[in-house]
Amino acid sequence: MQIANTTAIVTGGASGLGAATAKALAAKGARVIAADLAGSIAKAEPADGVTLVEADVTDADQVQRAVEAATDSGGAPLRIVVNCAGVAPSSRILSKKGPHDLGLFRKVVEINLIGTFNVMTLAAQAMATTDPVDENGQRGVVVNTASVAAFEGQIGQIAYSASKGGVAGMTISAARDLASHGIRVMTIAPGIIDTPMMAGVTEEFRAGLAASVPFPKRFGRPDEYAQLAVNIVEHDYLNGEVIRLDGALRMSPR
Repeated sequence: MQIANTTAIVTGGASGLGAATAKALAAKGARVIAADLAGSIAKAEPADGVTLVEADVTDADQVQRAVEAATDSGGAPLRIVVNCAGVAPSSRILSKKGPHDLGLFRKVVEINLIGTFNVMTLAAQAMATTDPVDENGQRGVVVNTASVAAFEGQIGQIAYSASKGGVAGMTISAARDLASHGIRVMTIAPGIIDTPMMAGVTEEFRAGLAASVPFPKRFGRPDEYAQLAVNIVEHDYLNGEVIRLDGALRMSPR
C-alpha cells in the first residue's frame, strides 16, 4: 500500500519506537497523528508532518478523539495504525516483598493489551468507511507491537509477558475479523531495542545484554523497528503474522 497521501496514527508516538515510526511514515509522505500521554508529549522533539495528540490508549473517548483528528485530514484518508504505546515494569509472582501486586498486573495488561485492542478497534471502524485503494478492496493496515517476552518471558516479566503474549495471540484473529473490510493486521515482536526504557541500565549490564544477541551483537535501533513497520505497510501480502525483530535472540531466564 502506498504511504504518501494517507493519514497514520502512531501510539506512543512521542518517543522511542513510536517517534521513530512517526518520522519514518512522515518522510514517506503520510500525515501522522502521534498519540501519547501529556508528559511524554511535553518532552517530545517536533518533527515535520507529525502532529502530537494527547491520548491515553486505555481511554476510549480519548482514542476516539485521536481517530477523529486523523480522519479530519483534508483528503488524506486514515490507512495506517502502528501501536507502540506500552509499559514494562518488573515484578516476580512471589518475592521478598510478597505476592505480585494485582493492581500492577492489571495496569500492564490494560495498557499493553487492552490499549492495543482499543486503538485497533476504533481506528478500524474509521478505516472501514474509506474507499478501497486497489482492486482487492484494501483499505488499511494495523501494526501492533508485542515482544520476544511474549514467547520467552524472563524472571520478573510475568505481567509484561502476559500482555505481549495477548498482543501476539490477537494477530491472526484480528486479521481474520478485519479481512472483510480490507484491513490487514500484523505484529512486530522486538528483542532488545535501544529505547528510553533502557536509559537507566548500566553500561556493564547493556554490554551483557548485547552479548546475548547471536548476530549482530548489539541492541536494535528504533529506526530499524520503523523500517520494518514501513515495509509491512508497503507489502500488501503480509497479513496475520508476528515477525520477530531480535537478531535471533532467545531470552534466558534472567
